[in-house]
Amino acid sequence: QVQLVQSGGGLVQPGGSLRLSCAATGSLFAINLNGWYRQVPGKQRELVAGFTRGGGTNYTESVRGRFTIARDNAKLTMYLQMNNLKPNNTAIYYCSADRGPLYDCWGQGTQVTVSS
Repeated sequence: QVQLVQSGGGLVQPGGSLRLSCAATGSLFAINLNGWYRQVPGKQRELVAGFTRGGGTNYTESVRGRFTIARDNAKLTMYLQMNNLKPNNTAIYYCSADRGPLYDCWGQGTQVTVSS
């Protein structure tokens, strides 16, 4: 079993920055840290930034140029650097990992609040 432990997040003013981290522990064979998602009350969880199977990255349009996803495969840790944050970036952010099509898991969620 894999556990994804998230850290970072919190309250920041508009225009500020935060970095989220996601560390995988447990049974780590063939685990693939694949992306960051967010969810606000009343809406479905949506992809914010992710890695493609070819090793590239993709971002939802609203964060492109402000957010950067990265991962350290040796440490099995994934990051989301968020710059120039806006109030509509307020959400609970989740990291995600998979082991092929038959297994996926989620971090515990981290609240990000952008407010003056």
